[in-house]
Amino acid sequence: MSMVRALTVGIAGLALAMSASVASAGETAKKYTFGVIAKSQNNPVFIAAKNGAFAAARELGKERGVEIEIRWETPPTEDAQKQAQAITTLANTGVDGIAVSVTDANVLTSAIDSAVGKGVPVVCFDSDAPNSKRMAIYGMDDFAAGQELGRQMVKAMGEKGSVAILAGNQNATNLQARVRGVQDELKKHAGIKVNGVYYHVETAPEAVAKIKSVQSANPDITGWAFVGGWPLYTDNALTGVADKGVAVVSIDTLQQPLDYVRKGEVKALVGQDYYGWGYESVRILLDKAMTGKNPESPTVRAKVDIVTKENVDEFAQVWKKWLKE
Repeated sequence: MSMVRALTVGIAGLALAMSASVASAGETAKKYTFGVIAKSQNNPVFIAAKNGAFAAARELGKERGVEIEIRWETPPTEDAQKQAQAITTLANTGVDGIAVSVTDANVLTSAIDSAVGKGVPVVCFDSDAPNSKRMAIYGMDDFAAGQELGRQMVKAMGEKGSVAILAGNQNATNLQARVRGVQDELKKHAGIKVNGVYYHVETAPEAVAKIKSVQSANPDITGWAFVGGWPLYTDNALTGVADKGVAVVSIDTLQQPLDYVRKGEVKALVGQDYYGWGYESVRILLDKAMTGKNPESPTVRAKVDIVTKENVDEFAQVWKKWLKE
């Protein structure tokens, strides 16, 4: 009888262990869904941001034992109204958080506030909606980046000259801050004057056309500071400018701008953590979803890179990671 009892207990124990094992195997990981909305599909910086977001989903999901879904809801070209619609749609479907690069803060603020009111935290990256209820902004200090661009301008052209600033979308808060930074730095140099700030639709053809028309009308311009690298995403953008001895510096350390540095047509690039726009935004949202905590500061600063002819080839290797996804 003792042997039968022992055998029965053993079988029962094995059954319980198998049952627990099956239950454990049947459990599914907690799932989080985050919407990511960049400014446009056709800008390489946002391709890097997209890759960063999806990499974060894989890597942080594995690290924390959860499943992360990324819903990439970026309009084909810059369109603040479509961004606002995407925020509203994502919030209505009950995502766990939204990351957005703001095309126009005036248009997106109400959509962001509405999402937050529904319990969906929002993080901005690259470009902010500072008066909204967003939880945080991840990106470089745009004013400081503009100052650095101004310093690189002075290095390139010397202490005398006339500088034009190419500024893109007039309603983008990040670009406005960069312009102020350039102006702040250049006013420290008595021999340098700012010719003007020139806005344009953020495409390469529009940017190139603006440069050439302004340069033609103002032949005394001896330097261009681009607060975004739009004209450098096409070939021969600086014909009639750089080849005439006009110094050019720019924000954006992308692959095509790097080629302009190699050729000596652009003297310096000031760059951002494009990949991190996606990766770190997802990290911030995941932390909020899992712990309920906001970042220690609502302003999460990214590093800034400076690329010149001396380190251009070394920096080009970074893009192999950013675009390999």
